[in-house]
Amino acid sequence: MSFSDMPVDVGPVYEGERIRGNQMYVELGGPKIEKHFELVRVKPEKEIEDGKVKIIGPDLKDMEEGSRYPIGILVEVSGPELEEDLEAVFERRVHEFCNFVNGIMHLNQRYTNWMRISKSAFEKGFNTFQMLGTILIRLYKAELPIIKKAQVTIYTDPKKIAEPYDFALEIYNKRDERARSINDEDVDTFYGCVLCQSFAPTHACCITPNRMSLCGSISWFDARAAARVDPKGPLFEVPMGECLNELAGEFSGVNAMIKKRSLGEIDRIYLYSGMEYPHTSCGCFEAIDFFIPETGAGHGIIDRSFDGVAINGLPFSAMANQTGGGKQMPGFNGISIQYIISPKYQKYDGINSGLKSGIYTIVWMGKTVKDRVAEFLPPDLVDKIATEEDVSDLSQLPAWLEKVGHPITETEEFKAAVSGIEEEEEGEEEGAMVPMGTVGMTIPGVGGAGGFKIILKNCKIHAESIIIKKIETKRKRKE
Repeated sequence: MSFSDMPVDVGPVYEGERIRGNQMYVELGGPKIEKHFELVRVKPEKEIEDGKVKIIGPDLKDMEEGSRYPIGILVEVSGPELEEDLEAVFERRVHEFCNFVNGIMHLNQRYTNWMRISKSAFEKGFNTFQMLGTILIRLYKAELPIIKKAQVTIYTDPKKIAEPYDFALEIYNKRDERARSINDEDVDTFYGCVLCQSFAPTHACCITPNRMSLCGSISWFDARAAARVDPKGPLFEVPMGECLNELAGEFSGVNAMIKKRSLGEIDRIYLYSGMEYPHTSCGCFEAIDFFIPETGAGHGIIDRSFDGVAINGLPFSAMANQTGGGKQMPGFNGISIQYIISPKYQKYDGINSGLKSGIYTIVWMGKTVKDRVAEFLPPDLVDKIATEEDVSDLSQLPAWLEKVGHPITETEEFKAAVSGIEEEEEGEEEGAMVPMGTVGMTIPGVGGAGGFKIILKNCKIHAESIIIKKIETKRKRKE
C-alpha cells in the first residue's frame, strides 16, 4: 500500500494531531452543523464498484476558507467473510483512518462526527474529497484484509444529506435496540477497545452488554465480532475473572486489563459507579454525567448537541476538558447515551444512597438528551428530571426537586446538602476515591505561561466567590 500519489503524508504517526481554529481551512460536521454522519454498510459484491469515490455536494476546492459544511461519509464494503455485526466496528475505523492523514483532525462518531482540514494540507494540494475517499478505501482493504471491495460516498450538500442522514439514524437505532437485548449476567467475557489511545493514552474502554463503548458506536455484539475477525486488533477479549463487588461491577479481569492498558496508571474500576473508581474517559464520549453536590447525591447529564451552559454553570466543552484524556475523575464521567438507560447505570451510587437504582440519581438533563431517552426512563421519574427549560439556576434546583417529589429528596445526602449540614463519613475505606466536583484548577502566569495549579482533595467547598491576590513582599529600606 502506497500513498506516494498523495500531496500529504498518511500514517498512524499523525493520530492525535490537533488543528486549532486559526489553523483550519474548513470545518466539517461538529456541534454547529445540524446533520452529519458516518455509516458503514456490508453489501453484496455485485453492488460495489471497487475504488469508486462519489461526492454529493461542494468539493473541498469549492469551499471558502474558514467555512463550515455538513459531512456524511458512507463506506460500502464487500467480502465473503463479512457480516452485518462488523458494520459498527468498521465504522469506528473511519475515526482512526481519517486521523492517519497529516492535516486532518477527526473527532467523535456516528451523528456527532467532527472534522477539520488544515490550511497547510490544502496548500499542499489536498483539495478534493476524492483523495480522502481513496485513502479510506486503501486503508480499509490493507488494515482489514477480509474487505475485498470498497466504495465511498461523501455528502456535503445541506439538502441532499437529509435522506442518508435519516437512514443512518434508523441503522443506529436498530443496533442499539439489539444491544439492549442481553445483560452482563448473560455472558462470561467482556471486551476492551483502545481505538482512542492516541488521544487518551491511559484510557481503555471496557465494553459489556450493559455498558456500550463511551462513543456509543460499539456494542458488546460488535466488539465480539471484531475480536473474532482480528484478535490482535484494537478490540480484544477481556476475561471477567472473579467478581470482587457485584453491586459496583468490579471484576478482577477488568482491573487487570486497565492496569496493563493504562501502563499501570489505573488499577481499579467500578463499572457501575461514577463516584468511586469510575471508568476512565477518552474524548469521544457521547455525553457527560456530572455530580451536582448541591443535591447531595444527584447527577446531571448533557450530550454534545447541548448548546449552552449546564445547571452547574459549565458548557459541554469545559466539562469535556475536565472529563477526558484517560483520567479517572469521580463526579465527571464520559458515557454513551445507551448507558443512561442501562439497568447498570451508576447502580452502585444509587443503591448506596437508598434509591431503587442508579437512574434515580439523575436530577437534571439537557433537553436534547432527555428527549432521546425519555421513552426508556421509569414512568415515575420522567417528569421529575429537570431540563434547562425547567431550571437554569442551580440555587433553584433543590426547591424544584422537592416540589415535584423527586426520589432524591428522600435521601440523607439531599437533606444534608439542603440544610447545609455535612454528615461525617464513617468507616471510609482507606484510599477510597472521594466524590468531588472540581478537582483542580490552573492559575496561569503572565501571558498565560507558567503559573501554578491548585488541587483540592477530599473536600467540599461552598463559596459565593473566590478572590486570589498576589502578595507583594515588602523590601526593607536601607538605612
